[in-house]
Amino acid sequence: MRNTILSRLKFLPVLLLFSFIGSQSFAQDGAALFNGNCVACHSIGKGKIVGPDLKDIAKRRPLDWVTKWVQNSAAVIASGDAYAVQIFKDNNNVPMPPQNLKPEEVKAVYEYITAEGAKAPKVAKAPVAGNNDEMPKENNTALYLLCAAVLLVVLIYFLGTALGHLNKLSRQKQGLPEPPERSVLGNLWFWMQTHKKIVAVILIFFFLFGTVKGWYVLWGLGVSQGYQPDQPIAFSHKIHAGDNAINCVYCHSGVEKSKTAGIPTANVCMNCHKAIKEGATTGTVEIAKIYKALDYDPNTQTYGSNPKPLVWNRVHNLPDLAYFNHSQHVVVGKVQCQTCHGPVQEMTVAKQFSRLTMGWCIDCHRRTKVQIEGNHYYDNIKSFYHSDTLKVADIGGTECARCHY
Repeated sequence: MRNTILSRLKFLPVLLLFSFIGSQSFAQDGAALFNGNCVACHSIGKGKIVGPDLKDIAKRRPLDWVTKWVQNSAAVIASGDAYAVQIFKDNNNVPMPPQNLKPEEVKAVYEYITAEGAKAPKVAKAPVAGNNDEMPKENNTALYLLCAAVLLVVLIYFLGTALGHLNKLSRQKQGLPEPPERSVLGNLWFWMQTHKKIVAVILIFFFLFGTVKGWYVLWGLGVSQGYQPDQPIAFSHKIHAGDNAINCVYCHSGVEKSKTAGIPTANVCMNCHKAIKEGATTGTVEIAKIYKALDYDPNTQTYGSNPKPLVWNRVHNLPDLAYFNHSQHVVVGKVQCQTCHGPVQEMTVAKQFSRLTMGWCIDCHRRTKVQIEGNHYYDNIKSFYHSDTLKVADIGGTECARCHY
């Protein structure tokens, strides 16, 4: 009997060690447990999502109460607990589903929430008047050029007056009669009459210069390359498509199925921003504009009856006489968005990257290979041309009727 007890006691240190390791693992897994079980409905210091914000939960409720609530909230409500009943009412009489968590796991989550809630939240800085580092700088180039032009005219006037007086004194010393008084225009006309060759060279220069400048002005009519309008919401493609790697098709869902890519509605924004209520650089200011457009109250998570659509400013606008189909290029041609729109994932404010002129499109059709592989539509064309390197121009990509009909 004694030997049996001793044989069992020798395993006691091992059991205590495993118990210690187990308790430590629960504490260390608080973040993982929170992200796996709680984050879909709760935040820590960012406001209500589905359930209440859990920041400072340790100040509101003790651990044993939270454990009972997490494991069976309906039983706590049925017991008549005033705090539990109030939470139940605040959430439209919808109880929290029971969570299959052990008391040690609830404790780990409880401690994780307490630690995270103690961290100071990051608040985006707003521009402060008088701070040159925060306020946008004005471009005063035009004002500087105007001032320089005025100073140049004044300088020419005084130099001309001084030259006239010197010429007058010189003629007096030589005993010559004074030159006839002329106006400024009279002096200019006299100079032109006596320097006809110089005048002819100047006129030819301005004629050629005006012709070239005029050609480039006409060449650029309707071209909006670099156009970067302000938008009703400071939406950053860099944060969404770049930092968070959101696929373009998620927001522009028509790009694979339609002629147009489409602009996402505010309801698409809410798929994420019902939970994400604060931006990395703009705080709550810009996301609040989405809520206002939808007449949505983030505290009660209810929609009002007075939504107002967001009016976005169009960046890329082809003329009506040109036909362009997004799905044909993206799905059939396998053209990447960046080919036409540039590195959108690096743009804070979207702008027109390419010229989008007829010459630009034709040049692309002359360089781009037809995506034959896997597309049975091109089987006969491939056998007819006996080539695997067909360009879009080879199958009519430069014909007028392809885009103008």
